[in-house]
Amino acid sequence: MQPKFASELAWQQAEFLMQPIYIRIIDRIRQQAEVSTWEVSYEEVKEPHPTNYLCLKSPNGQLKFDIWDLCYQVCFLNYHGSHSEIGSQVVEVDASLIDMEAQIPDWTRLDNKAKDVIVRVFENLPS
Repeated sequence: MQPKFASELAWQQAEFLMQPIYIRIIDRIRQQAEVSTWEVSYEEVKEPHPTNYLCLKSPNGQLKFDIWDLCYQVCFLNYHGSHSEIGSQVVEVDASLIDMEAQIPDWTRLDNKAKDVIVRVFENLPS
C-alpha cells in the first residue's frame, strides 16, 4: 500500500530518497549480521503487494521484518505502524535527508538514520 502524502513535493522527495534508503538499510543489515548470532535471510512476497522481508532465525525462534517498514522509518518523520497500514496516515518526509543545495541525498544523515533503525532491530531481538 502506498503512503498518503501531504503534497506533490513530499511524494517527489520520498521517491527521490527511497532507493538510497533501501540500499543503506540492506547494507546496515549486512553489517549487523556480521556480528549477530542470528541467521539472516531474505524473503520476497509478491501478493497482495510486493514485499521484501528480513528473516532472522536463532535456535530459539524466528522473526520477520518488512524491509519497506524499515525504509519508511528512515524516510518519514511521523511513521508509526506497518506497511499494510501506511495508506491510513499522512506521512511527512524527513527533508533533512536531502542536501537541498546540491540536490542529492545527505548521505551522512541517511546512513546514520538507517544505522539507528537497524541497530534498534537487532538490539531488541530476544536472547
